[in-house]
Amino acid sequence: MTSQTEPSINKAVKKAAYNYLARREHSRDELKQKLRQKDFADDDIEVVLDKLQEHDIQSDLRYAQSMLRQRIAKGYGYAYINNELKQKGLHSSVINQAFASEAVDWFELAQQVYHKRFADNAIVDQKDKAKRMRFLQYRGFDFEQISAAMSID
Repeated sequence: MTSQTEPSINKAVKKAAYNYLARREHSRDELKQKLRQKDFADDDIEVVLDKLQEHDIQSDLRYAQSMLRQRIAKGYGYAYINNELKQKGLHSSVINQAFASEAVDWFELAQQVYHKRFADNAIVDQKDKAKRMRFLQYRGFDFEQISAAMSID
């Protein structure tokens, strides 16, 4: 009797996974977590996720590339994006592949973000300069990129 219920469980897990993937890309860890919240067995989840990856329906690389493009469009730097992708459970090799697939001028992006946020307002004092630097640092830009973006004023 257990052999008859197993396929139906896998179908339910598969259906739930497809529903999540139909909305947007998900990392394997993210999908696993969402499926666990629906009280599916870990063994069933692993089998379904393996099949989805095998058929290229779920791809951590595609997910990383999608997240990377979204974060770049929102004005985030390398460090912020890298950290976020690691928190999503992606391996560093996948993250490196995603960054390699996108040609990004981080200096140019830092400059665009700086000018969007601070327009053409001159730096008033050291406190204002520190505030601007912290903003760009929070966004994930390194010191060289921040210096280059702020020196163009």
